[in-house]
Amino acid sequence: HVQLVESGGGSVQAGGSLRLSCVASGNTDSTKCMGWFRQAPGKQREGVASIYTRSTITSYADSVKGRFLIDKDVARNKLLLHMNNLQPEDTAMYYCLADPSGAYFYTLKPLSESNYWGQGTQVTV
Repeated sequence: HVQLVESGGGSVQAGGSLRLSCVASGNTDSTKCMGWFRQAPGKQREGVASIYTRSTITSYADSVKGRFLIDKDVARNKLLLHMNNLQPEDTAMYYCLADPSGAYFYTLKPLSESNYWGQGTQVTV
């Protein structure tokens, strides 16, 4: 089992930046990839970005390419999401995700039956 705790959300004006952080604990060696997804009220979950656990290869949704950067601090077991040029459509609850299968890296589709995620952190633009 993997536990994930997100932080760093908040309110920001359009064009501003935020950095989200996620601390992972538990059986983190079992995960092949980690990532972020978001969900706005009344909307479906939307995959944002992913990174392989044992490399620096990344993938992004088209809606955030060039504005968001996913990164990790291996020594601190932290996953980061640097968000720049934020727009009102980026307003959502952001969740950190861990995927033992690695499928999320390719699909950017969070699956409740096979992925782990935290409680989320709110971003309002």
